[in-house]
Amino acid sequence: MKKKTILAILMILAVMLTSCTSGTVSASFNKESYPRVDGSTATIPLSEAFAAELLSLKPEEAKEFIKHNTTHNAYVNLIEGKADIIFVTEPSTDELELAKTAGIDLEVVPIVKEAFVFLVNKANPVDTISVKQLQDIYQGKITNWKELGGPDKEIIPYQRPENSGSQTIMLNMVMKGLKIMDTPTELRPGGMAELIEVVAAYDNSDKALGYSVYYYANSMYNKETIKFVKVNGVEPNNENIKSDKYPFTSAYYAVLKKSEPEDFGARKLLEWILSDRGQKVAEQSGYVPLR
Repeated sequence: MKKKTILAILMILAVMLTSCTSGTVSASFNKESYPRVDGSTATIPLSEAFAAELLSLKPEEAKEFIKHNTTHNAYVNLIEGKADIIFVTEPSTDELELAKTAGIDLEVVPIVKEAFVFLVNKANPVDTISVKQLQDIYQGKITNWKELGGPDKEIIPYQRPENSGSQTIMLNMVMKGLKIMDTPTELRPGGMAELIEVVAAYDNSDKALGYSVYYYANSMYNKETIKFVKVNGVEPNNENIKSDKYPFTSAYYAVLKKSEPEDFGARKLLEWILSDRGQKVAEQSGYVPLR
């Protein structure tokens, strides 16, 4: 074998080795071959960033290309074959049952870190609440802010509708099997924006308590009149989320069907998302990377 040929082979092997060790994964898509993506409201910027990077789209083009239908609808679309991969919070009991009834096993893979945060109006002097106190509030055992060092006023604890991403996290991560109290419809805003608005409103100044996911409340729908409450004295911020110091650290997940083959476009997209470059794109978009 000629020296030039041997040298060329060695160079190719070196490039391949460098690519593997650096976590670089190549992914080649066009608009026609790009997987059908769906997801939650809070992962829209993430989907847009991935599509913009892989399809060389301008931000406004990515916004046109990516369409999300909220968490529960995204799960339904995946199960019904109308989406190839979805970027969402963990599946609810109902969503797992829908998949089981359809004979589908879901593959749920974390792609970025997230946190579940509690919100109060800045007029409320309470800065920290323990996990136990949050559980007691949402069981109806603590009903007045004075029990938490705040004003002598009732606590108005807002919730989200069943099967919304944040309600599923609330039940699984915070309540952990404890029965959450029933609440009237007017205390269950349909969207995350509506919940933040009621907590931010002047007439709820020092009474309301609500919850959301960190990225949405911090980056997508930030309001000057709300603040994040520390949980067990730990502030929800990028550093504490990345280190898992914050008690309610969670994730956004890529979900696809387990039965999909290895060469399926959604699997190639997922592989790229988990690569160094994919994680960097997520971080540049304001999300907390896995590493």
